[in-house]
Amino acid sequence: MPNSLFWIQGAACGGDSMAMLDVSDPDLLESLELLDISVLWHPSLSNGTPAEHAALVEGLLHGEIPLEYLVVEGAAVRGPGGTGMFDTLRGVPKKNVIAGLAERARYVIAAGTCASFGGVAGAGEVEASGLQFTRGERGGLLGAGFTARGGTPVINLPGCPCLPEVVVGALTALAAGATLELNAYQAPLDWYGMLVHQGCLRNEYHEYRVEEDDFGRPGCLFFHLGCRGPLAHGPCNKLLWSRRTSKTRVGVPCVGCTEPDFPRDHPFFSTRSIAEIPLELPEGVDRAHYLAYKGMAAAAAPDRLSRRDTRI
Repeated sequence: MPNSLFWIQGAACGGDSMAMLDVSDPDLLESLELLDISVLWHPSLSNGTPAEHAALVEGLLHGEIPLEYLVVEGAAVRGPGGTGMFDTLRGVPKKNVIAGLAERARYVIAAGTCASFGGVAGAGEVEASGLQFTRGERGGLLGAGFTARGGTPVINLPGCPCLPEVVVGALTALAAGATLELNAYQAPLDWYGMLVHQGCLRNEYHEYRVEEDDFGRPGCLFFHLGCRGPLAHGPCNKLLWSRRTSKTRVGVPCVGCTEPDFPRDHPFFSTRSIAEIPLELPEGVDRAHYLAYKGMAAAAAPDRLSRRDTRI
């Protein structure tokens, strides 16, 4: 019997659903077939009537229909005043539906930053959170101690949106019975154990502090344009979007959308600095070593980098 998957949206833009349609080699439908996964409901793939959807949800909540994978896209809305009535499903707070389904599922997957940490909705006034985190604090809708029937906590796959290959990869690992090693924010280390900076084609410019203050040029975007690549964890420069590109490859700074604090409460495209020293330094770099290194690095920059000549 195929393993069942139910996909539900909370407070979200639907970007993770749309991104899933971009999976290729194999495509989404082929992937699901290979994994022997039966999609009970997905907002972009299913065409059942409202009555059929209601009956399906009731059957899942009462344990009449087995549920292997619950995939949640979007934040859990708890406002106003903890009632959840800002976001309902047929008059019932959707947060209650999500919590009930989570109790029945063997695995619970948070697809995207909103479901993982609250994301854009969490920055508003609707009392939104992720499933097991509120921003970087453990807890969220389901509570810090929640464990799905399969023995795992919520598996967070952050990103705005999440790379579709990560969602399919996580489902593949779970279907194969593999153990996903998770980081402190319950995101799989296979994809979130690296920095966006790793694989960035601008790394040499970064090391020699050849900086840019405008978009689209080949130099480093960290020092003036707020690039979060050296601080944010994710596979964007490894897997690439549509297997072709990423923000930094087209001259746009990484906005750190995989991190619990996304979106930050200050401008995306500027680097907060004091006396030209960034307030937040790349992971693993302490301030004393940075102060000693930065001037020497810029002075030692090869001429071809200063000329923005990318040819070797």
